[in-house]
Amino acid sequence: MWFVSLLCLFCLTMRSQAEDGASLHGSINPAGRCHYTFTVASPQESSCPGGDIKSEMDGVLSRLTLLEALVSQLLAGADGGTGSKGGEDVQKATAHVTGERNKLQQDNAYLTQQVRELQRRLEEQNREAESLKQKSCEQTQLPGGSQRDTRPVSGTYIDPVHDLANGSYQEMKAEVTEVPASQLILDGDCGDLLSVGDPVLHRKADSITGKYGVWLQDPEPRGPHYTKKTVWRIDAVGKDIRQLFAYEDLDQFSRGFPMKVVVLPEPLESTGATVYRSSLYYQRKRSRTLIRYDLDSESVASRSELPGAGFHGQYPYSWGGYTDIDLAVDEQGLWAIYSTSEANGAIVISRLDPDSLAVGKSWETTIRKNTVANAFMACGRLYTLASYTAANTVVNHVFDTATGVRRPVAVPFRNRYKYNSMLDYNYAHRKLYAWDNFHMVTYDVRLGPGSR
Repeated sequence: MWFVSLLCLFCLTMRSQAEDGASLHGSINPAGRCHYTFTVASPQESSCPGGDIKSEMDGVLSRLTLLEALVSQLLAGADGGTGSKGGEDVQKATAHVTGERNKLQQDNAYLTQQVRELQRRLEEQNREAESLKQKSCEQTQLPGGSQRDTRPVSGTYIDPVHDLANGSYQEMKAEVTEVPASQLILDGDCGDLLSVGDPVLHRKADSITGKYGVWLQDPEPRGPHYTKKTVWRIDAVGKDIRQLFAYEDLDQFSRGFPMKVVVLPEPLESTGATVYRSSLYYQRKRSRTLIRYDLDSESVASRSELPGAGFHGQYPYSWGGYTDIDLAVDEQGLWAIYSTSEANGAIVISRLDPDSLAVGKSWETTIRKNTVANAFMACGRLYTLASYTAANTVVNHVFDTATGVRRPVAVPFRNRYKYNSMLDYNYAHRKLYAWDNFHMVTYDVRLGPGSR
């Protein structure tokens, strides 16, 4: 029926466009077909040559046939768009757009939170600056109880302490108190973890024994032989792990030139060792015994049992590797991250005495140890990593020992080589050290203000 209507429309159009002396009449008969009559009044001929009219009509018919075919193809294409292939394409496109929209919404929420935090800090700084302006001194107390106006006169200001003409002097005395670097950082920006940078590669292990291991630098060395630049490395694949490699600095470490190889008196277990105050702290193989090995004297300084701690595969991280006991260091000291049967596999954090290894205070969290890939301590807070194999994962939990509260977080983190088996924080360098599938890398970290 649509074709009949189209044909009639064409007829009416031809009629309206006919020149004077010619007419085209179109009508629909009772059978539903269009009949048309084309009349030309010729002053010279009594009839029209049949061949010319026939050729014109043949041309019109061919064009109408072509138009009908094109319309049929368009209609068929519209119907086919809702078919199987078209539907799948639409569904895929819709899913992609929805995913991108959700991601943008998440990014927008995160950035909005960061902007609010920055605005809050800016307001605090403005208030502090205003307070300092109001407290500016206009008078200085002199010996004998008198006061002298020290406001500038004629654009010149002379501090009475340095004015030799007034005959009064003040003796300046200063007391110097040694403060550990960790305390300086703790009083500054030592709040929540805000961001983790991209991994920076320093070295790749050249044998299967370096599939996973431990590498780090001492944040607070105390002995005469080693510094903050000294790099320590342990390859943790093998039955009897005893070798500790020492490198002068990161450059020598990257080149693979150790300055010393220390053979430990007792083998260690997995990747939970750490270096702090010129001592290596590690878990003895197949036991819950902790050992402090003095790096200057190259001897065992102390040992202690970690009460109730699981070991040798009882409560490891999700990647396994007998990572039951993980020793860590931050601004507040030495920590043990582990679990017990009483905690039913949940992470327990214990503060350790760095000399005797005695357990101080402990905190039991609600984070299942075998559901996280790794963990580290920073500013008295425990942070856990969601995955050790995903290229793009997140730091997903934080437990604050000051408040005893666990919170979910989502700080982006990259496992560039997709098998992260060790993660330690160095507060002196403000970096995370990681061992990722033969690769030894560091991450810059950014922490918020120290207020909780």
